Amino acid sequence: MIEQVDVVIIGLGVAGEELAARLRRGGLSVVGVEQRLIGGECKNWACIPTKMMVRSANLLAEAARVNVMAGRASVTADWSPTAQRIRDEAAQHWDDSGSVTHFEAEGGRFVRGRARLTGPGRVIVEGPAGQREFAAARAVVLATGTEPAIPDVDGLAGTPYWTNRDVARLTEVPRSVIVLGGGPIGLELAQILRRFGAAVSLIEQADRLLAAEEAELSAVAARALAADLVDVRAGATVHRVSHDGEEFRLTMGDDSPLTAQRLVIATGRKNNVDGLGLDTVGLPPGSSTVDTDGYLRAGPGLWAIGDITGRGQFTHVATYQARIAAADILGHDVAPADYRAVPRIVFTDPELGAVGLTEAQAREQGIRVQTGSASIPESARGWMHRAGNDGLVKLIADADRDVLVGAVSAGPVGGEVLGLLTLAVRAQVPLSLLRDMIYGYPTFHRAVEDALGDLDVRAAGTP
Repeated sequence: MIEQVDVVIIGLGVAGEELAARLRRGGLSVVGVEQRLIGGECKNWACIPTKMMVRSANLLAEAARVNVMAGRASVTADWSPTAQRIRDEAAQHWDDSGSVTHFEAEGGRFVRGRARLTGPGRVIVEGPAGQREFAAARAVVLATGTEPAIPDVDGLAGTPYWTNRDVARLTEVPRSVIVLGGGPIGLELAQILRRFGAAVSLIEQADRLLAAEEAELSAVAARALAADLVDVRAGATVHRVSHDGEEFRLTMGDDSPLTAQRLVIATGRKNNVDGLGLDTVGLPPGSSTVDTDGYLRAGPGLWAIGDITGRGQFTHVATYQARIAAADILGHDVAPADYRAVPRIVFTDPELGAVGLTEAQAREQGIRVQTGSASIPESARGWMHRAGNDGLVKLIADADRDVLVGAVSAGPVGGEVLGLLTLAVRAQVPLSLLRDMIYGYPTFHRAVEDALGDLDVRAAGTP
């Protein structure tokens, strides 16, 4: 029997949950399909658990800084409170029965299983209860998210490697770890595990960490890991992985092999689009992303939101898109999505934030670029802060339009300072207005004013 419904949402991560809530409030009947756990990657294995880890690891680092500035202190690392908090408060023992109950109590219909499209407005779900088929009168929405991308390295398959999902379930920190991947996930996990006592090596194939971001941001990241005694190897290629039952062994070119008790794969994410039946609704079946217009429409009666749209693997992008898609499905007026000012934050210590275009991207677009920078340690607040004060603010301006098109904010609260810069990029605030603002003293965000001064000096050609 084909079940009739207004909307079928395939995937109940943060994007799908947000969309479902908005559509239900709008009076539509909603079926939500989830193969794994409601809340998706963010709640169960990524954003929330890892930031709990970051908080704990940073407390250990701050305790050590007492010896630099405030006397004498000693601390003994203990992973168990962090593990308990992740298990009990964030992931709820990786049991989403409570979330299912809440979803249904709010008027949704929940279906556990793997969904595939069979034509416009038609969805089949294969699950523990067998096969069910739905006909969506208003919309089908794809919100299937991502999973860890595993590189094709000789010998890796079949070994007991970890991903972020395994680290989220960690009950005891291993004595030694190799982290493969120098992006946001790899940096955060490497610093966390090192601060809790593991000997950590990090391998990145590119010439520098965070290779897609500004070189200055990569340099701050490298200094942070070096200060924590993480063995960083950039520009390195792993040729083979083996596991002897006790340890991993990585063969890397002419270098001596690396060995460790555990191997964490953090080489990016893979969109969950395989097997969705995209070809049945006129979409290319081999695509790695689902293309959408500004209202997140992927085709007649079909929308896509979240990571699979290729607009940034961030919770804040996913929920932003859900809001727009919900309004469009409900027939409400809404502005199309604007991705010019997507904030990107790596929650290491110091925090590494960026928004908008990099300097290289701006130049590639033919923009007449001007830049200005300010060192956080040389700012008033940074100087006072002293221990753990590394970072910078970098502004990337369009000289012809007199606005920011990008910015970097790294420092003790780099992600928070980025809020000001995100607004400036998004609203195209004139640089003259940013110069005329009153910046609180002494604050970290006052380094933005210092960077504006540097931009003016460079623009004028003053030595």
